[in-house]
Amino acid sequence: MGDPKAFQNDRHCAAFLGLVPRQHSSEGESQLGRISRRGDVYIRRILIQGAHTILKRIDQRAGPRAEWLRALVARRGKKVAAVALANKNARIAWRLLSQNSFYDEALTAA
Repeated sequence: MGDPKAFQNDRHCAAFLGLVPRQHSSEGESQLGRISRRGDVYIRRILIQGAHTILKRIDQRAGPRAEWLRALVARRGKKVAAVALANKNARIAWRLLSQNSFYDEALTAA
């Protein structure tokens, strides 16, 4: 990923990793498609595999993030939820690296 300060914000970092949906826009209408899959395949694969691991045990977890994930799985399915969680984890990682801080789950709840 390189220097985290090279990205303006967490969304730019997630877009660099290919974890954001493609946008097709015309005349004010915006349609979101599949993830762009641009960037480093290895990092994206690891983030998504980690998300699948978390989703396997989501019924044993409590808290707002677990509730968000359960609702997302019910609405969209496990694969979409895994990509959404990978996106969220990449954004958290960018924030931690760019601000040189530590992870606190209470601050990153859903």
